[in-house]
Amino acid sequence: MSELIDASMLTLAQQLRTRQTSVPELVEACLAREETTRDLNAFNEVYVSQVRQTAKASQRLLEQGYDLGPLHGMPIAIKANIDLAGEEMHAGSQILSGNIAQRDALVVQRLKQAGALIIGSTNMHEFAWGGTTNNPHYGASSNPWDDSRIPAGSSGGSGVAASVRSALATLGTDTGGSIRLPASMNGITGLRPGVGRLSTEGIFPLATSLDTVGPLARYAEECEVLFNVLEGKTQPLTALPELAGLRIGLLPDVQQQVQPDVAAAYDHMVQWFSAAGARCHTLNLTGLDQAVNALVLINLAEPASLHAAWLAERPQEYGADVRKLLQAGLAVTAVEYLQVQRFRTGLRMQLLQHLSQVDVILVPTLPFTAPHKGLEAIQMGDREESVLTGNMRYNALASLSALPAISYPAGFDRDGMPIGMQLLGRDGAERQLLAFARCFQREHDYHLQTPTRLRA
Repeated sequence: MSELIDASMLTLAQQLRTRQTSVPELVEACLAREETTRDLNAFNEVYVSQVRQTAKASQRLLEQGYDLGPLHGMPIAIKANIDLAGEEMHAGSQILSGNIAQRDALVVQRLKQAGALIIGSTNMHEFAWGGTTNNPHYGASSNPWDDSRIPAGSSGGSGVAASVRSALATLGTDTGGSIRLPASMNGITGLRPGVGRLSTEGIFPLATSLDTVGPLARYAEECEVLFNVLEGKTQPLTALPELAGLRIGLLPDVQQQVQPDVAAAYDHMVQWFSAAGARCHTLNLTGLDQAVNALVLINLAEPASLHAAWLAERPQEYGADVRKLLQAGLAVTAVEYLQVQRFRTGLRMQLLQHLSQVDVILVPTLPFTAPHKGLEAIQMGDREESVLTGNMRYNALASLSALPAISYPAGFDRDGMPIGMQLLGRDGAERQLLAFARCFQREHDYHLQTPTRLRA
């Protein structure tokens, strides 16, 4: 039965409506997959009895002719910083332990209205401030392609669950890359919508000027279905575009800044777009190194302002890494914060100018594949790159500019670890980015090579 859920959600939706499968069968397959991959620690809580009960009701509705929408009967998991009425929302922390959500976050309301079943809450880096999902309160999550490596963060549990299909899709949040990083390291697709595009009501914040929420799933078409639902729109998938004449912006010297296998995947992506008739242009983008520093500073200052009272009264309840970052944020001055906000405005204007001349910007999601647990720096030829800096190198562009971006699978390194590529677009270009990723996935289904953990 577990192989059932390896099909696309669109295929499963059709099978539900033609009685080839049932909602309880989908739920049991996901629960079985979660049980066999439980040591990866993707979930903090699996709502077993609730989702089984809801699955029966959902099936009865279908049999009586009531179709709630495109996610009817689909088991979806949500990150542990998203409110689900009647369940604990702890954001991966001890401080919020026992905090019972009084109502659903707006994105959860929309999932339910479209027929989705919430199967559980996923593990995350404490308060979403970190890139490893090594959580001192709920344990570390592991990468399903190699459990000695990290699954990234902060939405690491969401990335793992979507990769092994213990949920058919998941929600994550993205401040400095926390959807795109797990998408890249776990071999799936993840969409960071532009800031403000989807409601963050009922989601515990990290840095409010950067935060957004979005879907993670194996395929871009699944992410588009979720994005439509989360935006409150019922519409078919975007028509696949013609790539001939597409204008793609490239950054200079990418190959010198990434691991050789990532460089090869990037070259292949450029060649594939070019062979399809796209035109590639190298952009004169300045300030990439400063962008990482600006993103770090905002990510220090804004969370510290939110946590100041708890830091003063309950510092011992934070994990050591998050407490250190939050305390560092208290030292950021107003002058420094305003300076980086001015830089941020300039970077956005620069990117918008480039995006008036090209349709999308193509960059690697990460300069390296998933690091081993506990590793703080990666050897990059004759230099070392810190994992923190590498995580933000390319992800800072969309985060600082508030523009949408998508990470999608683009191959594997010599150790069999997934490589992700990233497309950055204009304001409101989410569906366009999803369509481009769908074009690539139509010819490159990297899920034919399943995570090591799922191989017989």
